[in-house]
Amino acid sequence: MASSHSSSPVPQGSSSDVFFKKEVDPTKHIRPVQSLPDVCPKEPTGDSNSLCVAPSLVTDQHRWTIYHSKVNLPAALNDPRLAKRESDFFTKTWGLDFVDTEVIPSFYLPQISKEHFTVYQQEISQREKIHERCKNICPPKDTFDRTLLHTHDKSRTDLEQVPKLSHYLDIVEVNIAHQISLRSEAFFHAMTSQHELQDYLKKTSQAVKMLRDKIAQIDKVMCEGSLHILRLALTRNNCVKVYNKLKLMATVHQTQPTVQVLLSTSEFVGALDLIATTQEVLQQELQGIHSFRHLGSQLCELEKLIDKMMIAEFSTYSHSDLNRPLEDDCQILEEERLVSLVFGLLKQRKLNFLEIYSEEMIITAKNIIKQCVINKVSQIEEIDTDVVMKLADQMRMLNFPQWFDLLKEIFSKFTIFLQRVKATLNIIHSVVLSVLDKNRRTRELEEISQQKNATKDNSLDTEVAYLIHEGMFISDAFSENELTPIAIDTTSQRNASPNSEPCSSDSVSEPECTTDSSSSKEQTSSSATPGGVDIMVNEDMKLTDLELEKLANNIQELLYSASDICHDRAVKFLMSRAKDGFLEKLNSTEFITLSRLMETFILDTEQICGRKSMSLLGALQSQANKFVNRFHEERKTKLSLLLDNERWKQADVPAEFQDLVDSISDGKIALPEKKSGATEERKPAEVLIVEGQQYAVVGTVLLLIRIILEYCQCVDNIPSVTTDMLTRLSDLLKYFNSRSCQLVLGAGALQVVGLKTITTKNLALSSRCLQLIVHYIPVIRAHFEARLQPKQYSMLRHFDHITKDYHDHIAEISAKLVAIMDSLFDKLLSKYEVKAPVPSACFRNICKQMAKMHEAIFDLLPEEQTQMLFLRINASYKLHLKKQLSHLNVINDGGPQNGLVTADVAFYTGNLQALKGLKDLDLNMSEIWEQKR
Repeated sequence: MASSHSSSPVPQGSSSDVFFKKEVDPTKHIRPVQSLPDVCPKEPTGDSNSLCVAPSLVTDQHRWTIYHSKVNLPAALNDPRLAKRESDFFTKTWGLDFVDTEVIPSFYLPQISKEHFTVYQQEISQREKIHERCKNICPPKDTFDRTLLHTHDKSRTDLEQVPKLSHYLDIVEVNIAHQISLRSEAFFHAMTSQHELQDYLKKTSQAVKMLRDKIAQIDKVMCEGSLHILRLALTRNNCVKVYNKLKLMATVHQTQPTVQVLLSTSEFVGALDLIATTQEVLQQELQGIHSFRHLGSQLCELEKLIDKMMIAEFSTYSHSDLNRPLEDDCQILEEERLVSLVFGLLKQRKLNFLEIYSEEMIITAKNIIKQCVINKVSQIEEIDTDVVMKLADQMRMLNFPQWFDLLKEIFSKFTIFLQRVKATLNIIHSVVLSVLDKNRRTRELEEISQQKNATKDNSLDTEVAYLIHEGMFISDAFSENELTPIAIDTTSQRNASPNSEPCSSDSVSEPECTTDSSSSKEQTSSSATPGGVDIMVNEDMKLTDLELEKLANNIQELLYSASDICHDRAVKFLMSRAKDGFLEKLNSTEFITLSRLMETFILDTEQICGRKSMSLLGALQSQANKFVNRFHEERKTKLSLLLDNERWKQADVPAEFQDLVDSISDGKIALPEKKSGATEERKPAEVLIVEGQQYAVVGTVLLLIRIILEYCQCVDNIPSVTTDMLTRLSDLLKYFNSRSCQLVLGAGALQVVGLKTITTKNLALSSRCLQLIVHYIPVIRAHFEARLQPKQYSMLRHFDHITKDYHDHIAEISAKLVAIMDSLFDKLLSKYEVKAPVPSACFRNICKQMAKMHEAIFDLLPEEQTQMLFLRINASYKLHLKKQLSHLNVINDGGPQNGLVTADVAFYTGNLQALKGLKDLDLNMSEIWEQKR
């Protein structure tokens, strides 16, 4: 038995044979070592995986092992087992061209001799001596190595004494034979029972055969037909799926031609929807179809192309819309085309289309002005376009009426332009708002659906818990009430899913029951709004509410920007005409006409765009300030010239000035229109009648009233200059007050005009003129107050200061008149003597001067003022008379002197009260006497 088994005479490595083989951890992944190719072809080679880690002592002694490998050229050339070195080693391997050549020494390596090591030997000799000395002192290191080597040799000896494995094999076989002999009876009994076992197996085989025959008959009679029907039904369903899938593939195959057709009619929204639907079908239902492997990338490229086409189409539309003739009554150009473009751009998140529209607006505004100037210049025969080449220079050659008509035409064009821009932007804005509204409604519906589902789940969980508590089967409870609606919902969802089954047996012939989920989606979205423009809103719109709201605000800002663009271009047109000082040379009527035109345009644009643009308003304000300065300087210069030439004599009042003050009394603060017929027939009046009072005035004051009305009318015509006009008018009134004071009270008229003296009549006339201006100051104040903002009311204090200054001036004139008589009384009464005749010469002279004073001022001043003035003069008279009587020691004692004084005073009183308007004057002459002590 030992010969029938092959055994290896060499013991194999195990976990205990650490001397021959080191145990390797199987969990560690050790990269197998790849042996280098043998450079000696005569030696045997072998696979590295079939080699042992250590060489075998018996079998492998004549077989090539890893210890025979030579990994370098010296090992191959110096093989000790070869009889002689091969001379053709290189040529037989690498060819005859490989020959020995002499190695040329390198030029970069120096020649080394023993002298080069001399220094090193001298340095190391001392260390070598120390090393030898240490070797003699310390024990040799190889003692331990010898001990280890002895132990190793001993182990090898012990291993050689272990008997071979064939001996143990023989012992095992002997033991097996002994055990068989001990159980020989049972062994032979088992051999004899084999025949019975074979009989049992034969009967069992026959029974199995009969059973199989019966099962085959039952299968043929009862199962094969039903199974065949099921197989046919399954096959039919599979065919329906394949048919529907092929129909879907055919539809997808027509995507690109259909997209081309849609693009040819500029149906960008439909093309984008078709591409999105096809991409969805490719990813869900036709994923993995080899024939469509490139269709997805082609559709992506087509979508990028559509983006560029939409941008180009919108640019073309903007140019066509803004540059069509402004005489066209149509506000919106191809509204459906615009809506389609905007929906497509929103779908693709191309929100920079507003920048395109803004750039086109700027270009159009420039072209409008240029075309208007060209048309106007071409109508003027005096302008030679061959000589004057530049369009701006040609425009500057227009006179004011021609230039004003040109500006009016530009403003009219700009108004129509802004109306068109507003109509277009309103369409875009409505599209954005519809998308935003649809997003919000969709989100609300989703929230409501989620709430319903959550409520349904909660009720279902509650009922499930109750059924478990009551001990019922949950499946039975579901089969009664809950599973039916759930099954219906599941079925409907399955029919709507891409992998749904056909809805009926006739699904092959009914295309409505296909698995095209995208087509059902299109039907749902297309039914949302008529026209199909809302398809993309509820399906593929990618913009958030914040982005849509920001876009809507940008659209409104774009409308504001359109107004600003028109105003900026108008300002540039205005400034180009103002370079030669043209606007500053305009008269009041022309500038007011220009100002009204600009203000009307500003209001029109504000009404269209909803916001007031400030550039043109600022330019108008700047020109208005220049106009106000020139306006004021002209009138102040005119007033100065009038005052310098005024002789302060009462002037006749022309009828037109009477009409002027009458219109002011009627509440109309403006220059009246000239009446050619009636005014010439009316003669000038001596005085000016204002609200029943007579005013004797000089000619300068009449013109001043007209100038004041010009200021007020300018404020009505140019409201933006109200504050400036108020300041300038205040300055004008102050100038009149101060200059008239210098000329009359200061006697400046003696040098300026050449008057011989300033008479009481001059003073009274000056006072009355000042009173006339003071009468109109409240009217002027109310006029300006109605046109000021509440925060500007503080400027009205200028009129209060002016009124005070005028009253002070009037009081100074009255004081001057009293001072004139006071000096006269002092001169005459200082020579008064109480003696006959009566009345004395002094009193006759005084009464004569008083009559002259009365004659000078009575026709100029009102009766009340005359009485007040003469009361003050009488007080001065009584003061001087009392002083003189005191000096003469004349007392009220009833004596002769007292009688003479009483007679003179009575003469004075009678003459004074005899003057017109002084009859009832209370003179109280008793105050001339000293009181008795």
